[in-house]
Amino acid sequence: MNRRRLYSPANESQTDINLSPLIDVVFILLIFFVVTTVFVEETGVELSKPKALFASPLDKGSIQIAITSSGEVIFGARNIGTSGVRPLIRRLLRTEQRPVIIQADRSVPAHLLVKVIDEAQAAGVTSVSVSTETP
Repeated sequence: MNRRRLYSPANESQTDINLSPLIDVVFILLIFFVVTTVFVEETGVELSKPKALFASPLDKGSIQIAITSSGEVIFGARNIGTSGVRPLIRRLLRTEQRPVIIQADRSVPAHLLVKVIDEAQAAGVTSVSVSTETP
């Protein structure tokens, strides 16, 4: 007896692609990249920096403090004033030694810049730099 099988969707074998391992791998890679990424802290203000002929690149793990043309000392988009520099840096240096980079507007008086540098050094910083623009 020759029996023929008729085609019906019920007889077709189901082949599904299991996406669970792929999703797991994607999440593991996402966690890896988030954990290993170094976040750069921005000062949060626009400045007109002084120009310099020679400059070196900024360290990614540095503490960046800005001094605006109106004399405000800014860290993390907040005005901390010159009196807030020393406690801020002491708190940030508890975990590891990091350099301080001061981004001062070109119209900032020298005595204010020197006062911020002195406060940073009094907090125990070994390296203080002034950020500039290259021509």
